[in-house]
Amino acid sequence: MIVWLQKKYALSRQGAVDLIKGCIACVIQNLSFMFPVGLLYRLVANLLNGTPEGSQVVFYAAGCILCVVLIGIATWFQYNATYFATYVESGVRRITLAEQLRKIPLSFFGKKDLADLTSTIMADCSFLEQSFSHFIPELAGSVVSTVLIAVSLFFFDWRMALAALWVLPISFAIVGLSAKVQERLNQKAMDAKMACADGIQECIETVQDLKANNAEDAYLSGLEDKIRAVEKRSIINEFGLAAFVVTASLILKLGIASVALVGSILLIQGTLDVLTFFLFLLVVSRFYDPLQGALQNLAAVISTRTNIARMNEILNHPIQQGEPRLTNQGYDICFDHVGFSYNSGETVLKDVSFKARQGEVTALVGPSGGGKTTVSRLAARFWDAERGKITVGGMDISKVDPETLLSLFSIVFQDVTLFDNTILENIRIGNKDATDEEVLRAARLANCDEFAEKLPDKWNSNIGENGCELSGGERQRISIARAFLKDAPIILLDEATASLDVENETLIQTALSRLIQNKTVLVIAHRMRTVAGADKIVVLDGGRAAEEGTPEELMKKDGIYAHMVKTQRESQEWTLG
Repeated sequence: MIVWLQKKYALSRQGAVDLIKGCIACVIQNLSFMFPVGLLYRLVANLLNGTPEGSQVVFYAAGCILCVVLIGIATWFQYNATYFATYVESGVRRITLAEQLRKIPLSFFGKKDLADLTSTIMADCSFLEQSFSHFIPELAGSVVSTVLIAVSLFFFDWRMALAALWVLPISFAIVGLSAKVQERLNQKAMDAKMACADGIQECIETVQDLKANNAEDAYLSGLEDKIRAVEKRSIINEFGLAAFVVTASLILKLGIASVALVGSILLIQGTLDVLTFFLFLLVVSRFYDPLQGALQNLAAVISTRTNIARMNEILNHPIQQGEPRLTNQGYDICFDHVGFSYNSGETVLKDVSFKARQGEVTALVGPSGGGKTTVSRLAARFWDAERGKITVGGMDISKVDPETLLSLFSIVFQDVTLFDNTILENIRIGNKDATDEEVLRAARLANCDEFAEKLPDKWNSNIGENGCELSGGERQRISIARAFLKDAPIILLDEATASLDVENETLIQTALSRLIQNKTVLVIAHRMRTVAGADKIVVLDGGRAAEEGTPEELMKKDGIYAHMVKTQRESQEWTLG
């Protein structure tokens, strides 16, 4: 049962146990609400036999007090078993999703966008939080308590029991049959919400370009259409749900009429006594209210399938695994007939073979789309190669835990990500245990002191969300400083100097020359002068390593590399005229 609940509702083991406890608590609470009915039945029976004696009055007074106490205790137990446990499980679920995302290959993120993943972790978890605190336990409590009460009714009079219960299977069947309709409606509503969220996020991120091109009105008009689509889908969703629930509730109410009708007929025929008739009227008056709520809860539980499916897509996705220890001998990176393609089916690498040696700078150059960035991502196991083998110091990286492997790498990406914090703390990401002196040393190696010392709070200046207070070159230098601080034996530089001017680029290259001693350095660059001092250049073209050698050797070959150098020289001589 526990394992089934975990898979069914994307729960942790403790969350599944707590859900069972919550259901039991709701059953106890619902049964406690029937105690006053039994007490009232006993009182009416006594009244029909005459005026209650003094001891009986005391009994009923004590019974009332006991009912209040029992209901209070049952409600307290139910509240703690559902609400408190649900809030804890909601936090566990979000952490579990985040941990799973950390282990999933980056290829997964190529199919998802930020708004979708954020919605899964926040909105879907919030919806399930409400479902597990309100809908599922109360539904289970209503169903179980209804079955127990229904069975007991047959002991009083099977004819009246049938008159009271015939509506139940029909009502629940109507709501149950709505499952496929609800799933389709929920999926369309979710698609509309995601399209709207993407549009809002895109609008915020591109507001500068929209203003620059006078495209605000046109974009906002399209965004308004997406918002209206969400509104339309929400109304349709609610109407589709209400059509089934309201119909089922109307049929449920017919049970009261059938009990009154059948009871009257049996009473007239003399086959039913007044007290039993009164009992059934009393029970059904209390009986159908929780069941009406159960129908709504059943519909709500059915609607959670879309949210659970989105969460299970993350939780059930294969993760990258491997040995938690390193067995490499040195730090040479070797690509051996490596092939790779993205989810779109487009083949990026067909048959790439080369070796980046320790103590050397190996530069990857070539036309755009040639696979340079893909090679660096595969080397750090952000993705796994489909064919061939990649080794670091003779160690097959596909058999090493990704986080353990990344301890060998310092990486500077083309797109820099910074945090809303100080310069010092942004650099300290490279090594959380580093002292301020070590952070400052790395920062100066990356030439960060040139701009940091000019800020009001110097190194303790807050740089805003994603470094919005800094220029592109300043942001990239902080990213480079992180790599310096980590001081790993392998350095990957993906267009690391792309946002720097010529003077700063020279300073960074000078700093790099001090860092790369006895290290493996893999540099990706489009500007040929950036890699002119590399020990080896690998030219990627058409998914293959088309050329390989020193800059001088490749210039003599007069191939792709030589053509790129000549073309860039010509472009540098171009002037406005």
